[in-house]
Amino acid sequence: MSVRVSLVAAARSSALLAERFDDDRQLDHAGWHEIQLTAHNLLPLGAAELRYCSPTPRSRATGEALGFAPMAQPALRDCDMGRWRGWTLAEVTAREPAAVDAWLSDPRSAPHGGEPLMAFISRIGSWLDTRPACDGFIVAVAEPSVVRAALVYALKAPPATYWNVDVRPLSTVTLTGGPRRWSLSLEAASR
Repeated sequence: MSVRVSLVAAARSSALLAERFDDDRQLDHAGWHEIQLTAHNLLPLGAAELRYCSPTPRSRATGEALGFAPMAQPALRDCDMGRWRGWTLAEVTAREPAAVDAWLSDPRSAPHGGEPLMAFISRIGSWLDTRPACDGFIVAVAEPSVVRAALVYALKAPPATYWNVDVRPLSTVTLTGGPRRWSLSLEAASR
């Protein structure tokens, strides 16, 4: 038995360079506009037997706007960034350049006092591995970082791969399989 999990990246809540660690802001105007433009492509995902979302305001709002009526999953929360919460990468780099270098180069480090990248990837992987293997279909709206962590886990890629995965707002990826045996499923666009 296998399960199909489609992950949808939440719509934006700020411009890319203004994104903050552990950002809990609502969707911005551009995010709402993006949902309106792409909703018709994502609406079929609402047929999933189980519909989840990260507990962030923008993930919840994205799921609701798409008609998914998702249930918030605490395990799908963003990486805990400790004292860097609310800061942009530029702000952290200006204040703690050596700490940022350590964080980017060592997936076991947590100079911010929060969650190491390895622990974050493992937490998201544990959530994937505990999905019901019922030959079913699941959709989850999550922060882009959560989608990146899920891909790294599913593909058994080195943790450094996390930094090379670009997840755009409202992009979708589907994983199929079950505990510790996931595959990336690329599907043709509907015509």
